[in-house]
Amino acid sequence: MSEKTTEQVPHIFATGQDHLLAGLACVDLRIHWAVARARANGLDPHDEFRGLYISEAQVDTLLGYELGQHAWRMNGNGHDAHIPLPWPQVLAEARRQWQMQTAVSRSANIPLPLDDMARAFNLDEVDVDALLIALAPELDPRYERLFAYLQDDVTRKRPSIDLILNLLTDDFGQKLKWRQRFTANGRLIQHRLLARFINGNDREPTLLSQYVRPAAHLVEHLLGTTSLDEQLGDTAVILPAPHTPPQRVTAEFMAHLHRTDQSADPAPWFAFIGEYGVGRQEAAQQLAAAAQRPLLALDLHALSESTPGLAEGLALALRDGRLLGAYLYLTGWDDLLVDDRPPQAVIRPLLDYPHTVIVSSRSDWRPAGHTARRRVFPVTFPTPAYERRLQLWQNQFGDAPFDLTGVANHFRFTAGQIADAAATARDLAQWRGEAVDRDDLLAAGRAHSNQRLAALATKIRPRYRWQHIILPADTLRQLHEMVNVVQQRPTVYGQWGFGRKQALGKGLNALFAGESGTGKTMAADIMAHELGLDLVQNRSLLIGQQIHWRDRKKSQSHFHRSRDQQRHTFFDEADAIFGKRSEVKDSHDRYANIEISYLLQRMETYDGVVILATNLRANMDDAFTRRLHFVVEFPFPETEDRERIWRVNVPAQTPLAADVDFHALAERFRLAGGSIRNIILAAAFLAATDGEALGMTHLLHATRREFQKMGRLIDKRLFQLATARDMA
Repeated sequence: MSEKTTEQVPHIFATGQDHLLAGLACVDLRIHWAVARARANGLDPHDEFRGLYISEAQVDTLLGYELGQHAWRMNGNGHDAHIPLPWPQVLAEARRQWQMQTAVSRSANIPLPLDDMARAFNLDEVDVDALLIALAPELDPRYERLFAYLQDDVTRKRPSIDLILNLLTDDFGQKLKWRQRFTANGRLIQHRLLARFINGNDREPTLLSQYVRPAAHLVEHLLGTTSLDEQLGDTAVILPAPHTPPQRVTAEFMAHLHRTDQSADPAPWFAFIGEYGVGRQEAAQQLAAAAQRPLLALDLHALSESTPGLAEGLALALRDGRLLGAYLYLTGWDDLLVDDRPPQAVIRPLLDYPHTVIVSSRSDWRPAGHTARRRVFPVTFPTPAYERRLQLWQNQFGDAPFDLTGVANHFRFTAGQIADAAATARDLAQWRGEAVDRDDLLAAGRAHSNQRLAALATKIRPRYRWQHIILPADTLRQLHEMVNVVQQRPTVYGQWGFGRKQALGKGLNALFAGESGTGKTMAADIMAHELGLDLVQNRSLLIGQQIHWRDRKKSQSHFHRSRDQQRHTFFDEADAIFGKRSEVKDSHDRYANIEISYLLQRMETYDGVVILATNLRANMDDAFTRRLHFVVEFPFPETEDRERIWRVNVPAQTPLAADVDFHALAERFRLAGGSIRNIILAAAFLAATDGEALGMTHLLHATRREFQKMGRLIDKRLFQLATARDMA
């Protein structure tokens, strides 16, 4: 009976570490073989000074070498008579067994970090062997002494590039070819798997005399520790996979992203564009989780200011991303853009990254000349519409006893801003020891509105109410109608469909026209309070028709930076900004006219409330007038209204003398409400100084001072104590 021989089934590696050690065992055989040949070819192990000097005999031996030959190179026939063990066959069989065990273990889904790394960076057998040789001293210090022996120098404990190449081949032509693997463009160096360094003071070492070591982070990764390189510090982090459905983006939105991600070949590049809180990071986390990939988030702005710097830090992050098979999520992109283009030093390595890249930015951008290499999909994350904002507020305060439509309407917040404002509202309520109410929400909304407006305008907390203003009945009705327009926007533009018919902005633009002190600013204040908003007062710093460019920029920026809130914006002395365009006589006139046109366009597309006040309606540009929804005239108050203004501006707590006659004051003095308020306040200080109740003497004296301030002629009879009957 004949015997059949069968090849032994290779064992499965229990862990990735076992796989790594088996690979190092193959390297160990190479080193044993090299030491045996070195001994057989004259490296005397008994010479205690070996490596510290070069003898005459060594010089003669070196002179006898052929080009590329070294002390322990094999003879031309591939066998050394002084070494009885067939090392080439032993090494080849050991490597074959390792490869077979690797394949079987991979089919059994055993995690093999070394094999995964070889696949991630397209490393071949030579690259892997070179990496293992450099790795050996990191795992066992005895290899330091062995490398020093083979390099004939006790100080050379790390493998040089020359030593690695000699261990890998005895063919000089192959050695010359493989040295390219250790240049800056070689995979091992380019991807920061190995680092070159010099030993000693040689400032211009040859490539072969340089040494290599594996990245410290790489060693830990191969031993099973999953982390990011310490050099990245706080600039990079692995974001956790979400455990809940998306909250800031819809399921339909995510489904479309996922389909694009899975169908694109090569892996896509997504340009996520949107403001803070619109859900860009959440979408990235959901996308990576759907693909069962980790998500590596990298702050490019912070990286550019870190110790490694942008270029080196990006290389380290891309290496770790490949090791982990991670999707990339890049922030701080806007800071890198020059003329809306990212730098080539950043684009090139990202284009070569094998997995999905997600760039998060506020502004739109496009790469130039790279669409053939990789598809770039721009994805805009819009600010939620009213219905979605209301839903997000209801998710935060669904059981609240107050109406949430107001905050959803007034604050054009993103989902993240709504979450932040909700937390602030809860903090405010907890400080008072009460439940959250509507005022807390409005206060929180105002606090989280765009704070950058402070440099452009004055934000005023409304303090007046309807009962504080004295106006004709029709003027008051117009103001109430304006408030109703803002409050009913969700119904008209949303439920009734007018929003789809309205091509331009859905804001409200109004002009308050009237003399100084007739109540224009107070009316704007009252409306802001009624709507639960801050009053943003943008006073014109412009003089005449020659508008300084910084002031024009401020006015333009105001519209741009107000988009997160339906802001109640009040432009005082608006005729200075929106005045009639002048005849072009020089460059100042031309640029002023261009900027006025620009401001008119921005106002037309603005979604907030814009109120412009002017004392000189005739000076307003006709194009501006066509863009108005309301024009409210503030007439100079007649006697009856002036009396009401006198009375309403005296606080109830103020002690009044018996001789105070508001009707007489209203008849004697034709003053606007602003002047009357100034007089009452000045008179109160006079009375307090005298220690008396507020009386006619104080009021008349304060009125005289107001007339002097206004430059008006003074009739002494008007300022004498007399009743209305005496004056008649």
